[in-house]
Amino acid sequence: MSENIRLVGTVSRGIRCPIIREGDDLAAIVADSVLAAADSEGFSLRDRDVISITESIVARAQGNYASVDAIAEDVKAKLGGDTVGVIFPILSRNRFAVCLRGIAKGCKKIVLMLSYPSDEVGNSLATYDLIDEAGINPYSDVLSLARYREVFGVQKLEFTGVDYVQYYADLIREAGAEVEVIFANQPKAILDYADHILTCDIHTRARTKRLLKAAGAKVVCGLDDILNEPVNGSGCNELYGLLGSNKSTETTIKLFPRECQELVLDIQQRILEATGKHVEVMVYGDGAFKDPKGKIWELADPVVSPAFTDGLIGTPNELKLKYLADNDFKDLSGEALKEAISASIRKKDGDLVGNMAAQGTTPRQLTDLIGSLCDLTSGSGDKGTPVVLVQGYFDNYTN
Repeated sequence: MSENIRLVGTVSRGIRCPIIREGDDLAAIVADSVLAAADSEGFSLRDRDVISITESIVARAQGNYASVDAIAEDVKAKLGGDTVGVIFPILSRNRFAVCLRGIAKGCKKIVLMLSYPSDEVGNSLATYDLIDEAGINPYSDVLSLARYREVFGVQKLEFTGVDYVQYYADLIREAGAEVEVIFANQPKAILDYADHILTCDIHTRARTKRLLKAAGAKVVCGLDDILNEPVNGSGCNELYGLLGSNKSTETTIKLFPRECQELVLDIQQRILEATGKHVEVMVYGDGAFKDPKGKIWELADPVVSPAFTDGLIGTPNELKLKYLADNDFKDLSGEALKEAISASIRKKDGDLVGNMAAQGTTPRQLTDLIGSLCDLTSGSGDKGTPVVLVQGYFDNYTN
């Protein structure tokens, strides 16, 4: 076999780094860590390798944190501080509980409207079987807390064992606000209870805001409108506000990183100067995939990647090898089949939309695909690899 034939395609490596603290030179740390890993493990960087940095360490280096009190002050200023409808939150101690504590501190009463049978990312509050048995129409019916308990009883999330209906209600009371809990899936249902609304959905927020305003809500904010600027020196995120935030302590959150395009360009330039190779660089958060067991959609961040270099713009442009093998070249085998497929790849058009040989390839953004790979590689626990190096992603069968 020729020594020039490469037998390995895409490789994803978790890169260990020092623990990042506020004010650290993250670009230098990331570049140095990747170069040290390459030296230690005996591999070389190549053009179009992708260096990915988890959003968590970017926000940490930026010191992008905020307190419950900062959230409360902003909520009170923007939503009036009296009765507020808080609708469509996800069920998460990590993602929303601390935010809710701050929201509650900024209101006298919260009408908490939960979607059912699950939240936006798939955390379940009910089952369709029980919905069907009770004759409930989830597209139109509004349930009181008493009706919910009558039909569904206590529903605890499978992996955490938490009854979020009780947990969120208790949390609101502990923060000093009254609470009423209802269940509905139509945004305008909340207007029978409140006309100052904070909508907490992530990916459907623009539509929800539009529907609420059209239905006569007096004030409508999304989580992206809270802490979209500093409050008493707090962190913020101009684009996403509280979206993408995570629990730091019981009274503070780490926000999604702020403008970080300069960071990815800095790392790209450092690697070019050190190796002569032109790599791509991105910041990534949640991957865009669904857990088939728990039915939970992973993407609780507003985007997979808030910053990336230009080489990561666009979608894959790939042919389906099995389609070519089973259709165009079904009578070929061995070296003849290999050469025929290789020739098809070499002469493929820049845009394969509508080409039958491209059917079944995933037409997602490159940053969503690579970010998902990196999220699975780094994990969210104690692996200690907040940087991921992906090599060979842009290779094809002919390389």
